[in-house]
Amino acid sequence: MPEPGYLVAALLTAGAITVALRAVPFLALHRLRESAFVARLGQWMPAGVLTILALATLVQSADGARLIPALVAAAVTVAMHLLGGRRSLLSIGAGTATYVVALQLL
Repeated sequence: MPEPGYLVAALLTAGAITVALRAVPFLALHRLRESAFVARLGQWMPAGVLTILALATLVQSADGARLIPALVAAAVTVAMHLLGGRRSLLSIGAGTATYVVALQLL
């Protein structure tokens, strides 16, 4: 069993590293708000996330039995995103609900 002093030193070191790593984003926050890259990332990230989720669902449902519900849900997700004011949470929720219901009905 390690000495108590060693354990305390290890815990203090781990704690200091954790606090420092969590403080770094707040220190860089001012520069990030003015960054054109971050602004563009904020524009494209929701569509990118939706695309990745849709592709992952389609790839997992490629066995055939779940492909039709996945395609229907992907279409609903895209439609909700484009027609629903680009609200990602609404789009993802509607697509997920459609997929679950379509799995039960088809």
